[in-house]
Amino acid sequence: MDLAGSVVGVRIAGLKDHEGFFRKMTTLILNEMPKAGYSSILNDFVESNFFVIDGDSLLVTCLCVKSFKWGQNLHFFYLVECYLVDLMRNGGQFAVVFFKDAEYAYFDFPELLPLRTALILHLQHNTNVDVQTEFSGCLSQDWKLYLEQHYPYFLIVSEEGLSDLQTHLFNFLIIHSWGMKVNVVLSSGHESDTFRLYAHTMESTDRNQSFSKENEAVIQSAYKSLIQHLEERRISALAPHFEHLKWNDMMKEACQTLFLLQCLWPEGSDIQRVLCVTSCSLSLRMYHRILVHSNCLSLQEVEDFCRLCCLCVAFQLHLPLSQRACSRVITCSWLWDSDSFLKMNKWCEHFILSNLNVLGCWNLNLNHVSDLYDEQLLKNIAFYYEFESTQEPHLNLGDSIRRDYEHLWNAVSHLVKEFDVGKCFPLRTTRRPFLGQKKSVIQEISLEKMPSVGFIPMTSSVIDEFVGDMMKDLPILKSDDPIVPSQFKEKTSDELLHWHAQRLLSDDYDRIKCHIDEQSRDPHVLDFLKKSQDNQQFYGKSLESISTKVIVTQTTQPKEDSSGASGKILQNTKPSKITKKKKKKKKKKKKSFLKEDQNKDQQKDDLLFSIEEEMKMNLHSGIRKLEEYLTSCASNSVKFGVEILGLIACFKAWKEHCQGEGKISKDLSIAVQMMKRIHSLLERYPEILEAEHHQYIAKCLKYLGFNDLANSLDPTLMIGDDKKKKKYSIDIGPARFQLQYMGHYLIRDERKNPDPRIQDFIPNTWQRELLDVVDKNESAVIVAPVSAGKTYASYYCMEKVLRESDDGVVVYIAPAKSLVGQVAATVENRFTKALPAGRTLCGAFTRDYRHNVLNCQVLITVPECFEILLLAPHRQKWVERIRYVIFDEVHYLCREVGAKFWELLLVIIRCPFLVLSATINNPTLLTEWLQSVKQYWKQADKIMEEKFISEKQADKCLNFLRDNSYKNQSYEVRLVLCEERDNDLEKHICSVKHDDVYFDHFHPCAALTTDTIEKYGFPPDLILTPQESIQLYDTMAHVWEAWPRAQELCPEEFILFKNKIVIKKLDARKYEENLKAELTNWIKNGKVKKVKRVLKNLSPDSLSSSEDMVKMFPLLVEKLRQMDKLPAIFFLFNNGDVEKRAGSVCSFLEKIETKSHPHTECHSYVFGIDEVLEKVVKMEKTQKRCIKKNPKRAEKLERKLMYRAEYINFLENLKILEISEDHTYADVKALHTEITRDKGSTLDRVLKRVRLTRNGKELKALAQRGIGYHHSGMYFKEKEFVEILFVKGLIRVVMATGTLASGIHMPCKSVVFAQDSVYLDALNYRQIM
Repeated sequence: MDLAGSVVGVRIAGLKDHEGFFRKMTTLILNEMPKAGYSSILNDFVESNFFVIDGDSLLVTCLCVKSFKWGQNLHFFYLVECYLVDLMRNGGQFAVVFFKDAEYAYFDFPELLPLRTALILHLQHNTNVDVQTEFSGCLSQDWKLYLEQHYPYFLIVSEEGLSDLQTHLFNFLIIHSWGMKVNVVLSSGHESDTFRLYAHTMESTDRNQSFSKENEAVIQSAYKSLIQHLEERRISALAPHFEHLKWNDMMKEACQTLFLLQCLWPEGSDIQRVLCVTSCSLSLRMYHRILVHSNCLSLQEVEDFCRLCCLCVAFQLHLPLSQRACSRVITCSWLWDSDSFLKMNKWCEHFILSNLNVLGCWNLNLNHVSDLYDEQLLKNIAFYYEFESTQEPHLNLGDSIRRDYEHLWNAVSHLVKEFDVGKCFPLRTTRRPFLGQKKSVIQEISLEKMPSVGFIPMTSSVIDEFVGDMMKDLPILKSDDPIVPSQFKEKTSDELLHWHAQRLLSDDYDRIKCHIDEQSRDPHVLDFLKKSQDNQQFYGKSLESISTKVIVTQTTQPKEDSSGASGKILQNTKPSKITKKKKKKKKKKKKSFLKEDQNKDQQKDDLLFSIEEEMKMNLHSGIRKLEEYLTSCASNSVKFGVEILGLIACFKAWKEHCQGEGKISKDLSIAVQMMKRIHSLLERYPEILEAEHHQYIAKCLKYLGFNDLANSLDPTLMIGDDKKKKKYSIDIGPARFQLQYMGHYLIRDERKNPDPRIQDFIPNTWQRELLDVVDKNESAVIVAPVSAGKTYASYYCMEKVLRESDDGVVVYIAPAKSLVGQVAATVENRFTKALPAGRTLCGAFTRDYRHNVLNCQVLITVPECFEILLLAPHRQKWVERIRYVIFDEVHYLCREVGAKFWELLLVIIRCPFLVLSATINNPTLLTEWLQSVKQYWKQADKIMEEKFISEKQADKCLNFLRDNSYKNQSYEVRLVLCEERDNDLEKHICSVKHDDVYFDHFHPCAALTTDTIEKYGFPPDLILTPQESIQLYDTMAHVWEAWPRAQELCPEEFILFKNKIVIKKLDARKYEENLKAELTNWIKNGKVKKVKRVLKNLSPDSLSSSEDMVKMFPLLVEKLRQMDKLPAIFFLFNNGDVEKRAGSVCSFLEKIETKSHPHTECHSYVFGIDEVLEKVVKMEKTQKRCIKKNPKRAEKLERKLMYRAEYINFLENLKILEISEDHTYADVKALHTEITRDKGSTLDRVLKRVRLTRNGKELKALAQRGIGYHHSGMYFKEKEFVEILFVKGLIRVVMATGTLASGIHMPCKSVVFAQDSVYLDALNYRQIM
């Protein structure tokens, strides 16, 4: 005993040695809790977000629910299932993990040990939940490997345990998760709605990761000492109940008891009966063995207690839950000696449940493992037999309950061999009470008369239609019930006017500020409106180079008849004089047209000559000019000639390269350009190609080493000297070469026949379907990738409504107010229309401002503001004018904030609509729901029309139909899908190695796990580039050398590629689908380990910490510039970080400039600055003279002088800095064009707008370096400043938050996620990309 005491003392001392670290760990976690972001943890595309739940955290969280009462096992399991159902209902995919070491924390709570074991059994056998119990602890290697293999999105952990020791265990799990770069979600405080589940998330920041890494040895040591201490607590917890018997001894006794019962009941049984019999028999045997103190229960009293337990189980087996729920609430507690035996019994239950696996194939029914203990029922039985029963107990039980009770007690008697436990009856052979007595042992219930409860009687066709027969099962009050009249006011009225001012009642629309009176005729107001419109058009014109379209309202014109009035008018004209003038004009026009044609032909010849010369000097720059010319040229014959010219130049360049530098290593970019020209010629101009062209193309293919392709094109071509031709060969198969090096240039299947409705381009099939939808007044759900062209349907819809009349309205709903301004500016730039007085083309409505809302034809707004208009009684005449509603970025329907507005609007609008999004996970489901809504409105409209007709109110019916002309709409909702992106995405991971930045290609399949592929397959939007398909094939062939289908799926042997000169994008996509299907079959056929190796080999090797990336961030931007990957947008998730990163990049450029040679060659735009400065200074002098001559205009001219001075200062800064190409990220050509050709008009205007803003000075300084930032905290003029200069190319590096991804038009080459965040989930990632 002394030795054991000394060992315990040493171990406790070991725990005390780590108290400082425990406090340090707790402090770190407590400091992170206030920073925890409260957001939705389950968003769209949730199947890609696998996460893990700590089972003990789940147990503790449900035990701490206020409604839970100790001893009510069934209620506890109900709470657990509700918690998990919330996760499953929102699409959560998770595993529940119970660590073996975590069991030690319950030794001070023996009543919870069987509950925990029962929970594990219930989840394993009665649910589909993935339960993991094989991990010893959170610091084990197996658990670390599990995290590395499954990449959980987050881990749900409780922030507090039932004791300080359990809290320490949770803290270790949190710290370890952070160290493994797994975010932690707190298990408490969850809230859910129809779409989302909200919780507090503590991110795995660089600081938290470094804490885990720096204290790795201390964490291991502290964890071991904690587990050792808990093991010692187990000894002290067992001693009062089992004395000298140890843990292993009790486990053996439990196994022996189970084997005895298996022999007694070979046919099997259910868990309630088995646990009752085995735990009671084991408790009686153990109680008989140990030393019984005088103040404890006697053996006979313990037998009585076990009889009550058996009877309680018999009641549980037969009483329905409805009766058990009505049982009395016994407030008195167990006496100390009874409670002591009850704890001993709970220990025995735990030992029994932990050894159920020894029963093997015995028929054990675990369906009711969630209902093993009902303390209130046991207390009721004990209370009844102690204080209320006066007759033979078995007379009141009933046959079924009595038989089950006798069966249970007889089994206990057979299992207890050491002594006789007595007969079944009487239940109580002793008089010692088990329950303590109080004045009121039964909870008092108020005897006051309860008021009538029920629904007030009413009739409503809407309620009857939606609720149906449900109301008949609900309590309905009688109409004469005294409570009913009290629910009604004595006087009711519909008040539309203020009672004192006699003005119309105001609503949220009236309370939103309007800067000016839109109906005012004041000259100053009109001038302000004109300037505002000019600014909008300037903003829109800066965003997209599209000419403004003049809209003319369509009117029906009468047909002209030669015999009518029009004919008489023509007869009264004087034809002789007019015809002479017209002839002269026609001759002049013909001459001018001929001259123009001659000039154009000369310009074309000069341009082609310059392109040819450029390709001789520099092939790649010449090819760029050639591509620009092809996009602007309309004649196919001219295009064909240019393509032949390009092919000849590429062929000559390839031969010269192979004879020179190509002997060492070949530059395949020349071969790529040559094959690109061949693709274009064969695919786009087959009707123009002649035999000589085919021969020349075959010759080019032969020189590239593609002999089979050359022979298929021209079989008469002679092979010639093989050795001579070999030096020109690229030594790669034609299919592999096209996939690996020409992926971005592969031709897509496009429509060649133009659509008369579209003049600017030839629409694809899905785009034509969109136009058909609008023409037929139908509704549609449009799902297409970013920049695929789905927004064009919106503008087509607007144009259609604008042409139809001057009254129809199109409402465009943007997800955020930042997008409202940009869309409004684009509409102002795209369309112009002569409207009646008081009407405008475009209006905007947000929570901050409103402008021309009710008098415009195109309203740009946000969901909550549109709801205000739809539901306002005073705006219903305006609502009747709505012809179409366009919902842009409709995936906001599933966002955390504002989702209810989107859903409500989609339900209550009556007109056709267009729903646009790039990231809807299940568009078919959304379309079916919207179709059901439309069908409801179709039925409602039909009923309303029939009602009008049936009441014989024909005039009213006709007026109704005429005023609501949109009811001629179709009620169909179409789903329009476009799954193909215009541009393939290549993904890279940026890492820091050896003080430099590296980009490692990240294969999309590396983000998957074998479990994900097995359960859900490949995500439909996980698309590989042709190069990535080749990489996947090579990896599969490397991992499985004896792969049976390796030859069949080899690129050169694949059926769609073999002997094919032009491999199209669709062919590459089918090849990708075959590889994905094959990899899935590997898993189905048991080759899981091989698939894991494939995925591992595809993933990049190394990653760097976020702290390193912050320091090296400017170098990252510089690296992108060197790779020609600018313009780029860098996404961060904190406004302060956005500004800091922009400043660090600017400082980086300034340091380079100071270190570089002062006489660096400058851009040619510097020479243009002098010219612009000279003109601006002259204008400034002229304005100063005007101020002296005309004092009345002095104030206005002085303001202009201030703007001029600001602009002069900016130009002088550019000139003084003489920023070389290496010291700015601005596009040199764009800057030169802006300053020389456009005379700096854009710069001048945007500088005026940000002159007095908070960040204006900083933004101008950054813009000189081609840098900008964009976040929600900026003034709208500052955002426009960055957006305009970015589109113009004057800014090419932008740091931004996620608000930029809400549909704002800022096309770029690269997107960089420069910071991690809980908000960067699967949905937001897809939306940004």
